[in-house]
Amino acid sequence: MYNIAVIPGDGIGKEVVEATLTVLNKLPIEFNYTHLVAGDACKDDCGVALPQETIDVAKDSDAVLFGAAGETAADVIVRLRQELNTFVNLRPVKSLEPEKYGDIDFMIVRENTEDLYIGDEETTNDGAIARKRITKKASEKICDYAFKYAVDTNRSKVTAVHKANVLKVTDGLFRDTFFDIAKNYPDIEANDFYVDATAMYLITNPLDFEVIVTSNLYGDILSDEGAGLVGGLGMIPSANIGDDNGLFEPVHGSAPDIAGQGIANPVATILSACMMLDYLGESDYARQVEKVVIEVINEAKTVTPDLGGSASTQEMAEYIASKL
Repeated sequence: MYNIAVIPGDGIGKEVVEATLTVLNKLPIEFNYTHLVAGDACKDDCGVALPQETIDVAKDSDAVLFGAAGETAADVIVRLRQELNTFVNLRPVKSLEPEKYGDIDFMIVRENTEDLYIGDEETTNDGAIARKRITKKASEKICDYAFKYAVDTNRSKVTAVHKANVLKVTDGLFRDTFFDIAKNYPDIEANDFYVDATAMYLITNPLDFEVIVTSNLYGDILSDEGAGLVGGLGMIPSANIGDDNGLFEPVHGSAPDIAGQGIANPVATILSACMMLDYLGESDYARQVEKVVIEVINEAKTVTPDLGGSASTQEMAEYIASKL
């Protein structure tokens, strides 16, 4: 039995998490769910966006399934990643409809603990300052993870993304550390691009990428761009993984404009749950769920409006569950 902390969060988070549990509950795996609160409504109700109880239960769980964060995202999901010491954020960019989007399939390995995301900011007399922190230890850890991921998934190339031509000290450290780590993996090709060039290459030649490793802010931006290559944010899952904890969430936000309408695409959250199954060692079931999700999307019948159908979030989830 796996103890899963479930944090629906805000907006459509509640809908897509419920839909995902419908799919998980069809598997012959015993899950014990603990439902926890966090987010905008939680802050309104109890004065804090991320209660200590939620943090404590999440830390003691086998995995955490998260929905979406609203205006309190920095206080909820960013802090939760830090509290759980999840140093890597995996964001796959994979086309589930190759005939429409091409055979795109690469992984963005995003460092999760530092960079501008540490939120070290201050107001000055003439404006404001934000401090960017890049350490050799964190850079070594994330780069090594990226190369190991390439080996484990039979990929042949890892690309580092930075802006070392301008940020010579911080991004220069990240770039140099990457190539130092690359020496330990002589069978894997290692190359690097500036982040602005990468943004262009993702559009002009996305098939050239296999694994991208980068710092926190660049990874956040590029993964959203990647989502645009394969159908939008509703299709992209993510995993936050540390030495002791795993946190799994869709890339999309709380989408308040459609919250409560029952039309949110549940695919990103269902695929995030597949990444959770991989983390738990249940990869066979993860592949089964992925296969059915792809079949349902390509049938284009019982799917949500953004995928060209008229099904509700829950109807699509129930249809996926019925085909397992």
